[in-house]
Amino acid sequence: MTLQDRDDLRRTLAGMVAEVSEGEVTAEQVLASPHPLAALGVTSITQIRLIDAVEVAFGIDVDLDGDLRFLDNVDSLADYVRARAAP
Repeated sequence: MTLQDRDDLRRTLAGMVAEVSEGEVTAEQVLASPHPLAALGVTSITQIRLIDAVEVAFGIDVDLDGDLRFLDNVDSLADYVRARAAP
């Protein structure tokens, strides 16, 4: 998957959150909420699914032993992906 502009990337990632949460959290909720994803109901299992999906979609490796605060919200996730994805 190629990187789109930041807004498109945010929408793509929000859709991925919705998909891996199996509808527990909608893309619209992810995009609209000022709260962390965990506050929306994104569980640790869902975070692992999201990491897997992001790795496959964008061809990046996520260090699970590293700082995972990028999973706090869709903006930090988009910044993380953009910083690590191949141009």
